Amino acid sequence: MVKIEMFFDYACPFCLSGYNDLIELLPNYPDIEMVWHFCEARPRPEEGYGKHSDLCIQGMFFAAQSGVDLMLYHKKMFTLYHEDKIDVEDIDVLADSLGSLLDADGLRHALKSGKYAQNLHDANAYAYKESGVWVIPDFRMDSHRLVASAGVGITKKQLEDFLNLSRC
Repeated sequence: MVKIEMFFDYACPFCLSGYNDLIELLPNYPDIEMVWHFCEARPRPEEGYGKHSDLCIQGMFFAAQSGVDLMLYHKKMFTLYHEDKIDVEDIDVLADSLGSLLDADGLRHALKSGKYAQNLHDANAYAYKESGVWVIPDFRMDSHRLVASAGVGITKKQLEDFLNLSRC
């Protein structure tokens, strides 16, 4: 089994595109195991490019601990952020919007208490300080790396070529 790591943020439109391409291509690569790494493209207090994703990422930690299928969570979160354009900075709106997938009241409590704030901090530190992520999405496999171009992202062809390295 080959492990591929993907560093991404729900707020990043290039991550959404890369994620969608990855999901489409993955069935062709049954020997790949995905490792998801979350990092904020724009951590607080930085302002300027849309809503912050900190609560979305903290919600993912809650979902994982609750046994929710993370692929469903990722899909739902990308949809809520980019298509439905909900206010992901409002805990009640976010929790209610995820109610079909997880325990909304449990999520609401976890977010208000800051239960997963340290997890978010650690995820950002792992990405930016320990792993050298500069632009997302960023894919890793052994010594190979596929990094998006700032403001451009990656193409489906680039991702497919990268995934093909798993067969070497």
